[in-house]
Amino acid sequence: MAAVVVVVVVMMVVDLWQPNSASLIRRNATVDVHVRRNDTRGLRTNLRREGIAYNVFISNLQKEVEKQTGRRSAARHRRSEPHYDYEVYHSLEEIQSWMFEVNRTHPEMVDMFSIGTSYEGRPLYVLQLGKRSRPQKKAMWIDCGVHAREWIGPAFCQWFVKEAVNSHQHGSVMRRLMNQLNFYIMPVLNVDGYHYSWTTDRFWRKTRSRNHKYHCRGVDANRNWKVKCSSSSSPTTTTTSPPTPTPNTEEGASSHPCDDTYCGPFPESEPEVRAVAKFLRKHKKRFKAYISIHAYAQMLLYPYSYKYAMIPNFSCVESAAQNAVTALYSAYGVRYRYGPASTTLYVSSGSSMDWAYRNGIQYAFAFELRDTGYYGFLLPEALISPTCTETMRAVKAIAAGLLKKCEVNRDVFPYI
Repeated sequence: MAAVVVVVVVMMVVDLWQPNSASLIRRNATVDVHVRRNDTRGLRTNLRREGIAYNVFISNLQKEVEKQTGRRSAARHRRSEPHYDYEVYHSLEEIQSWMFEVNRTHPEMVDMFSIGTSYEGRPLYVLQLGKRSRPQKKAMWIDCGVHAREWIGPAFCQWFVKEAVNSHQHGSVMRRLMNQLNFYIMPVLNVDGYHYSWTTDRFWRKTRSRNHKYHCRGVDANRNWKVKCSSSSSPTTTTTSPPTPTPNTEEGASSHPCDDTYCGPFPESEPEVRAVAKFLRKHKKRFKAYISIHAYAQMLLYPYSYKYAMIPNFSCVESAAQNAVTALYSAYGVRYRYGPASTTLYVSSGSSMDWAYRNGIQYAFAFELRDTGYYGFLLPEALISPTCTETMRAVKAIAAGLLKKCEVNRDVFPYI
C-alpha cells in the first residue's frame, strides 16, 4: 500500500487495526482500518482517487459485535464450571465468577489469588495451576487480555485452564507438565479496559487511567514496562483538545496521550502493569518462561521488540519457537510466522516480553493469534475452539521444552 495512505486516512476518524500506529505504515504494505459507517463513502472515494486497492472484509461491524455480546442462550449465564461454555466470549464478571468456581471445584491443583487492584479498583486475579508435588517447581507465566479488544486472548487463557484441570482424566502430556511445572494464568490483565470493551467501546485497546491534562484516557499496557519505555512529560497548560503529536523518545511507542500506543507518563505508571511486574520480580528465580497472548497476525514472537539485535540464547529460543509453530500447524494446518518481534512484526518499546527477558526469564514469547486480517479483532466464536486447540499445542511444546536442558549464557541469566 502506498505511503500516501497516511494522508488519506488522517482526513477522517479511523481506527487503525494493523499496524496500530500510522508511523508504522510502510509503502506497499497492507493496512487494516475500521471506519464509521458515515465515513466509508469518503474513504472509498479518496482511495480510488489515489489509485490504492482495497477490500471490504466486514461491511457491518455492529452486526458482528452484537453476535458476540448478545445473550443468545442460557449457556452464557451458567456459572458452574462443568457447564461453562468455552466456545463463546465472556464478560469480565463471568470470567471472574468462573475463576472462583474453578478454584472451588479443583482445590488440589488450583489456587486463586489477587496480585493487586486496577486503576478503577478491580481485583487482579491469577490462577496457579499444578500438582502439589514439590514446593519450588519451575514455573511458566501466561497473561491474556493485555489489549482490551483482543477477546480471543482471555478465551484462550480459560481454555488452557480447562485443559489443565482435566489433565487427570485425559492427556498424558498435560498431566506430566502439571506434575513438573507450575502455571500462573492471568486471564485478563487489563481488567478495566476489557470491561469497557464489553460495555461501551468494543474496540477499546488501552487501560482506563485518567490523564489529568487531557480528556484522552488510558495507556497501552504493552508499552508501559520498564525496558526502553519512552516517557513523556505533559505540557503545563490544560487543553480540551488532543495535544499535538511529538516525536517519540524511543522508537516503537507514542508520547501522545491520545494514541493507542501511548506509553504512559513513566514506566509502570499503570497499576495493572506494576502489579504483574512486582509479582514476577519477587519470584523471578522460579519463572523459566513468560508468554503473553495477543491478536491478531498469526505469529509467535520473541525478543527483542525494541531493537534489531540477536538475543544471547537465540538458538534455544528459536528452536522452542520452531517446535511450537510446528505443533500448532499439526492441528489444522494453520501457518504461523515466528522470529524476533522487531523484524517479524514491528519495533515496539516498553513491551512485557522484553521486560521479562531482561529480568532473567530466558524463554519470553508473545503470541499473535488468529487471524491475519479478515476478521481482525472480531474473530467469530466458531473459531474459538480451533484457535485455542492449536495454540494449546504450541504452549505445551514450549512448556515441555523447559524440562530439557539448553545451553544459555549464564552471565545474561544468572538465575538459572
